[in-house]
Amino acid sequence: MIAIRKLAAIAVFPAILGGCVSSAEYAKKEAGFATVSATAKSVTAKDAVWIQNQQQAKALSAQVKALLSRKKTLDVETAVQIALFNNKGLQAAYANLGDGAADAWQTTMLLNPTVSVGLKGIGTPELEAFRTIEGAITTNILALITKKRDVELADTRFRQAQLNAAIQTLRLATETRHAWINTVAAYENVGQLQRAQTAADAASELAEKLGETGAMAKGPQAREHAFAAELTAEAAKARLAARLAKEELTRLMGLWGSDMDYQIPNSLPPLPKTIAQRDTIEADALRNRIDLRVAKLELEASARSYGLTEATRYVTDLELLTGVEAERSSEDGRKKTEFTGSAEIGFAIPIFDSGKARMRKAELAYMRAANKLAEKAVNVRSEARSSYQAYRSSLDIARHYRNNVVPLRARVEEQSLLTYNGMITNTFELLTDTREKINSILLSVNAKRDFWLAEANLAPAIYGGGSSPAPAEIASASGSDE
Repeated sequence: MIAIRKLAAIAVFPAILGGCVSSAEYAKKEAGFATVSATAKSVTAKDAVWIQNQQQAKALSAQVKALLSRKKTLDVETAVQIALFNNKGLQAAYANLGDGAADAWQTTMLLNPTVSVGLKGIGTPELEAFRTIEGAITTNILALITKKRDVELADTRFRQAQLNAAIQTLRLATETRHAWINTVAAYENVGQLQRAQTAADAASELAEKLGETGAMAKGPQAREHAFAAELTAEAAKARLAARLAKEELTRLMGLWGSDMDYQIPNSLPPLPKTIAQRDTIEADALRNRIDLRVAKLELEASARSYGLTEATRYVTDLELLTGVEAERSSEDGRKKTEFTGSAEIGFAIPIFDSGKARMRKAELAYMRAANKLAEKAVNVRSEARSSYQAYRSSLDIARHYRNNVVPLRARVEEQSLLTYNGMITNTFELLTDTREKINSILLSVNAKRDFWLAEANLAPAIYGGGSSPAPAEIASASGSDE
């Protein structure tokens, strides 16, 4: 009888929760990942996969090996796709999305009631085992009243987790693109320095032979030997930088073992003939920046939390206790059982804590989120403008080196060679001009690298996911409310 009455009491609770978000979407293993995958696809034109089991992991590993073996040299687009498939840190970020879904799913569930059972009259003179059974069920009414708001707040946190996972995906794509550009530029610099070192070694050897014949003093000899030695050190530093840059690229792609034997191009792609027009880059950034949307959701979450604080300002713990009492009695040798229902309401009286401190904290949390959103909007505009200015200027600089500086140095070297053949210019002047030309080529390579890095920063400026964490990503799905 007690059990029947308990179920009848709980049956009314779902009616209180009318309008709550369904938990079916949160219960899926890949809850929310479709949004992440679609965002990555639209921005990077690459696929993102959330690995859920060993079979998926094996299939994806085979796909990565196929991408590595498809081409002799690894281009930047393939490197980005491998990173999105194979980076384990990204999979860990997707697990955070799963945590957010699980938290939201938990919030949609009904609270478990507290059941208590008591026996009275044990060991009575009538040798009854007991005379009275008391059963009670306690449920927090306030939690039921605020259930819908709790679910809405959890859903907001879940949407934040989706956006944060998308940001992590875009950030990895950007970092991989940067690493590929830096690696190729580093190896291109190594090639140029090796050519310069060949010229320097030839000058040093010639200086030594001329010194043996007495045609060159010891001072000029030492100068040529010192330059060759310094250039050897610079070439060694460049090779180290290239190896470290490739290691960073390998790390981002999650490769190890035999998969590290991939090849990269010897030089960066040529500069584009036309420049991309981004006259509306500020508006595009305000409309598309994911981290700005995260900040908006944080403001929304603070507003919802403020509403919850308002609802619990005066009554912090309101509970409903319902129960049944069954009492046995014996009269004139006849036994009978009487059932009595009961209901109690318990709550804390706010004599000392009126809730004003909690209200103040809720107001401050809301104002903090509002100001961070306003700051982020200003920063997004500035970042968009800066990225496009860097893109335009770096292209102009790289073109200047390509069209003016390097051709002029090549012409100087060509004229030096002509005068050297006519015995007007000596050998060391010719070698000096050759070294100057190679130095200009190195500067040109670095300028081209800076341009491609600036070009790679345009998409993060518009959509988010720059290589460094953005301050607007201020909440995760599992974050606690203030």
